[in-house]
Amino acid sequence: MSVLPAEFQAHLDTGVTTLCRAWLITRRDKVKFGFTDHDLALTFEDVVFKPDSGLSALALQQSTGLSVDNTEAIGALSDAAIKGSDIDAGRFDGAEVTSWLVNWSAPEQRIIQFRGNIGEIRRAGGAFQAELRGLTDLLNRPVGRVYQKPCGAVLGDGACGVDIKSDEYSVERAVAQIGNERVFRFSGLNSYASSWFERGRLDILSGEGEGLGGAIKVDRFFGEFREVTLWEPLRADIQEGDFVRLVAGCDKRFETCGSKFSNILNFRGFPDIPEEEWMMVHPSKAPARDGGSRR
Repeated sequence: MSVLPAEFQAHLDTGVTTLCRAWLITRRDKVKFGFTDHDLALTFEDVVFKPDSGLSALALQQSTGLSVDNTEAIGALSDAAIKGSDIDAGRFDGAEVTSWLVNWSAPEQRIIQFRGNIGEIRRAGGAFQAELRGLTDLLNRPVGRVYQKPCGAVLGDGACGVDIKSDEYSVERAVAQIGNERVFRFSGLNSYASSWFERGRLDILSGEGEGLGGAIKVDRFFGEFREVTLWEPLRADIQEGDFVRLVAGCDKRFETCGSKFSNILNFRGFPDIPEEEWMMVHPSKAPARDGGSRR
């Protein structure tokens, strides 16, 4: 159990306390929202915690060991705080949440009660209910390399090393036409081969959808345009003329790593792993029986 700061403990020992709770939500685009159940605004951590948001929290469930700490936050949707359109667009998915117990008469006296991320968000009756998952939830995720033929790195990460910000692998353009929030057409993008951006990403750089993005399913030429189709529609009002960034895709194959990215030395897969049926192959059916490689 953590030791409380001396000044905070002294305040609790008086028996007459001035306590409240405060929550900080930090989205993945670094936009921050502060809330408190006190009747006046509080300021600390360079954030103003607003009292009129209608945000409240259920009891925090904490445990020892590696069990996941969790709780829930409930609040009213407000254009001045959390917008329903932002929830629908997924801007709060995975947002970081920190909760404090604060002495509102001296906000520098506070302790962190919970830190984690937003999980499932449900909406009903003009309000939202968000599941909050503790940091130990990260321990449930598998880590390490997998023994498989495809590359295990993410294009552009530290293990891959490809500079996806270069003009060869990314480009920024205004949307010429759009349909169903998942089909985007561009003009003047003929210098890239067809399917160059398949399995890549499309990120919105301006307009109502700024900060959102999705994985590219199809990249092809469509008449005078280049047409990019996402796997899922973006949940925002994206308009023609909004700027986006297209990032090249990678199918994780050894051949693609060499021919498209010239990055074979950083390939993180095992291209020569035998097929599952190799133990069942009769010697007479092998193309060569010289004791060498069967590749």
